[in-house]
Amino acid sequence: MFDDIRPFRDEEAPAVIQNIINEPALQESIAAYFLPRLNSVLPTFSHWLVKIYLKSKAAKLHSVEEFQQEVAKYLHKLIRKSTDGFTFNGLDSLDMTKPTLFISNHRDIALDPALINLALYKSGYSTVEIAIGDNLLSKPWVSDLMRINKSFIVKRSEETKRAMLKASKNLSSYIHHTLTENDHHVWIAQREGRAKDGLDKTNSALISMLLLNKGKDKSIEQYLSELNIVPVSISYEFDPCDKDKAIELATIEQTGEYEKAEGEDLRSITQGLVGDKGCVHIEFGQPVVGDYQDSKSIAAEIDRQIITNYKLYDSNLQAKKQLDDNLNTGDSSSLTQRMGELTSAQQHWLLKMYANPVTAKESLSVSSEG
Repeated sequence: MFDDIRPFRDEEAPAVIQNIINEPALQESIAAYFLPRLNSVLPTFSHWLVKIYLKSKAAKLHSVEEFQQEVAKYLHKLIRKSTDGFTFNGLDSLDMTKPTLFISNHRDIALDPALINLALYKSGYSTVEIAIGDNLLSKPWVSDLMRINKSFIVKRSEETKRAMLKASKNLSSYIHHTLTENDHHVWIAQREGRAKDGLDKTNSALISMLLLNKGKDKSIEQYLSELNIVPVSISYEFDPCDKDKAIELATIEQTGEYEKAEGEDLRSITQGLVGDKGCVHIEFGQPVVGDYQDSKSIAAEIDRQIITNYKLYDSNLQAKKQLDDNLNTGDSSSLTQRMGELTSAQQHWLLKMYANPVTAKESLSVSSEG
């Protein structure tokens, strides 16, 4: 059941892990990051060293949980090296004995769910199953790597409306089944694609997809209780991919389109993982319960919690001030230094992506007062 989208099971893990470590592209990626000098001079030898190292680690891994525990060790190290501190709050006020559907804002392809998993892992809770779009799984080994790490596939590339509807119904059923039958937590982003402009907005179509599996005999309130949706705010002081996002947004503004280069998504994943993020904070909200009328009203509540719980850093406040001062970038702030090689249009977009969370909070405050 759901074999075409579900994560791999324990009995499948050893064979999948062997396939992954034998993948030359993965060996090259690891060698380029951990052995850059040797890889540039003796690439074949450096790839062989990586393969030997991975084999020695894989010999001890016989289940999905053991694989995730090994990943967690490296994630701890990665967070220490690439951040100035990782904090989280709100889990202690939730009933974590009940499977939860975490819906978060989406800034980084791999790190968003990884950080939520890290918070759960540190708190002694089981990790989530992760929704990932098939557009990121162009290589079979990447798909294997994601599915062995408890990811399930969101099909976005179906060619007909009928096929898309069928895939959406299947996905809706799978998520409900995972929560209510398998008793596993689930994570899904509030929208398809990263919020490159810093505007965290839930796509109501996502909520409509979640409700596709609701029977006519159930109210929305009853079904929401079964889904147990908890909004999550992920706040990065600095976005490791901010320059690339600014270039993309400026290009779209100027030409109307942006074409990704070969392997750009994988490079974004790597940059997001290893790049400087400053401080990072995760705030877990409260379950979305009640008698909501439709998907738009549910999405609005998710937005309210994500925006309210978003932590603003100096980078956000500086960006807002610089925009209000008409790009007065004459100071030596960390944010200004990040824009050194960008054009004025690209600088404007970089500032907007940092300033928009401030604007969103201000707008929310005004609307609540009204």
